[in-house]
Amino acid sequence: METTYLAHQTAVIDPGCEIGLETRIWHFSHIMSGCTIGEHCSIGQNVVISPEVRIGNHVKIQNNVSVYTGVICEDDVFLGPSVVFTNVINPRSAIARKNEYLPTLVRKGATIGANATIVCGITIGRFAFIGAGAVVTKSIPEYALVVGNPARQTGWMSEFGHKLKFSPEGIAICPESQEKYRLENGNVSKIND
Repeated sequence: METTYLAHQTAVIDPGCEIGLETRIWHFSHIMSGCTIGEHCSIGQNVVISPEVRIGNHVKIQNNVSVYTGVICEDDVFLGPSVVFTNVINPRSAIARKNEYLPTLVRKGATIGANATIVCGITIGRFAFIGAGAVVTKSIPEYALVVGNPARQTGWMSEFGHKLKFSPEGIAICPESQEKYRLENGNVSKIND
């Protein structure tokens, strides 16, 4: 059977994985059994993707990232260097808690910055932006910008990754794409003309 993805010779890919067209897997990464990785993804050096993890299309995972069982990343997600996901709230070495894994969902287009830690059992909204080093302990709304430990919201981001500045009427324009956004009742949505 012909391989449709590229894997460095030092990468370990366990049997039973599904890896999409033109995905690239770099040095010393381990793709464990039963996971699904979409098309046109980039899996950096020294990445671990645990069993049953689901990764969408066009996802970029930078070096030294740990993606543990229970995580789902939708399309166009960016995971910065050394991002860590958890999957158990109260881990103990001597106590098996595999039946207590909590799911974590990273929605389409979200960015998680370098060295961020994502505590399990939450959802990171579409196009949310998690700052470098943040410790995320609760679900994050769509388009939200969060930073710090624990992560706190400091603003809103466009789909192109620019901080949005809202007018008194609750309208913002992305300086790069010129797309318009509306802030209403504490939520942001893109205005489709």
